[in-house]
Amino acid sequence: MRILTAIPVHNEEAHLESVLTEVLRFSEDVLVVDDGSTDRTPDLLRNFSSVQVIRHPKNLGYGAGLRSAFERTLEGKYDGLVTLDCDGQHEPCRIPEIASHLDQADIVSGSRYLQIFDPSQIPPEERRRINVEVTRWLNECLGLNVTDAFCGFKAYRASALPAFEITDLGYAMPLQVWVQAVAHQLSILEVPVPLIYLDESRAFGGALDQADYRLNHYRSVFHEAMRRAGLEVSGGCR
Repeated sequence: MRILTAIPVHNEEAHLESVLTEVLRFSEDVLVVDDGSTDRTPDLLRNFSSVQVIRHPKNLGYGAGLRSAFERTLEGKYDGLVTLDCDGQHEPCRIPEIASHLDQADIVSGSRYLQIFDPSQIPPEERRRINVEVTRWLNECLGLNVTDAFCGFKAYRASALPAFEITDLGYAMPLQVWVQAVAHQLSILEVPVPLIYLDESRAFGGALDQADYRLNHYRSVFHEAMRRAGLEVSGGCR
């Protein structure tokens, strides 16, 4: 199975070299989607000649980075795609393991809450609160049984990618993925990955840094995705 490993980045000069060096130990085909970085990220990427690079001329958002990764996976006729972040919160050594489960499901989603690897690692309170609430929507409104709505460490069968129409270019993009996966009856498997928080100061940007605003934004995107998919928004889904 030919697997593409994709990393969306924006201004990741502090982490890029160490993360990319480690990713290359575990993946033969690697793509970095540089989402309009204005720091040294583009210069550092030139040191990795074997890595594919897509550069967005300006910062479009996390969802835009993953949408470009979906497109490259299909264009390159890969069998599957693994996605992970570049902030040190995902362990590249787990790439083969995540990809190996693609023989069981269309989407393999990492969960930081299925298993406790390090009891000293505790997520920021507001992020955990929002994750719990959004995960509840997924389970109550979509009939899923997942534990982590927002883990970016995932694997996708290439054959599943045409099901996704990604219009939210920001951090709410995973909600569209979950809704469209259910609408297209894709199979989903969660696997445990370590919870690692190295930098709690990272920002979402603008008003999204306010927890209540961010949650309301996620709710709006989720409801719109449900409506577009022809799924009923009622009861605990509101």
